[in-house]
Amino acid sequence: MRLEGKTAIVTGAASGFGTGIARKFIAEGARVMIADINADAAAATAAELGKGAIAQAVDVSNATSVQAMADTALAALGHLDILVNNAGVTHMPTALEDVSEEDFDRVLNVNAKSVYLTARALVPHMKSRGTGAILNVASTAGVSPRPNLNWYNASKGWMITATKTMAVELAPFGLRVNAINPVAGETPLLKSFMGEDTPEVRAKFLSTIPIGRFSTPEDMGNAACFLCSNEASMVTGVAMEVDGGRCI
Repeated sequence: MRLEGKTAIVTGAASGFGTGIARKFIAEGARVMIADINADAAAATAAELGKGAIAQAVDVSNATSVQAMADTALAALGHLDILVNNAGVTHMPTALEDVSEEDFDRVLNVNAKSVYLTARALVPHMKSRGTGAILNVASTAGVSPRPNLNWYNASKGWMITATKTMAVELAPFGLRVNAINPVAGETPLLKSFMGEDTPEVRAKFLSTIPIGRFSTPEDMGNAACFLCSNEASMVTGVAMEVDGGRCI
């Protein structure tokens, strides 16, 4: 019960890593807003996770939608201890000059602008309480980029730098800001990362991960729980690789 009495928002929590993080938080005693662009999936996930979960539809790239999420969370939960910026998208593996402007804007709006929007909506509340933890779900792609995912890589590199500068600025106010860098896992984005999902492509991808498997939502939940708990009270500005050795 490391998060007993804590409240949290997890964006993109209706699937993949987000669900794993939300599940772990609830198991450790937190109340969690399951925020996702897919309202039906958010509701289904919240119902599955039980009384500690509430559902909220949100488009993290839209300021009005993010503010509505923040207002609803504070009304429902009373206060906010933890914010997890997990929602993310990618473009298909493509030569960098062939990625459409529409795809570029979508990736940067969801992966980067969202961190600004949630901070604008919720950091003042956290500052007023003198405590809080923010976790940004970045990627090994921001540390060790792979060809043909150029603008996705760049968005995650931005997220890592944002984490560090947020940590420095917000530490005097009692807020900690960290990131986790997952390697690809069994999530809805896996096929997009690989381009195609075949045994041959999977084997080639897995050969780059020394531990020899994809990451799981449970892996991310465990790492996120530590970084957002009081056990990590001296940890801020860290981008923790949860990648089975991929970035070594």
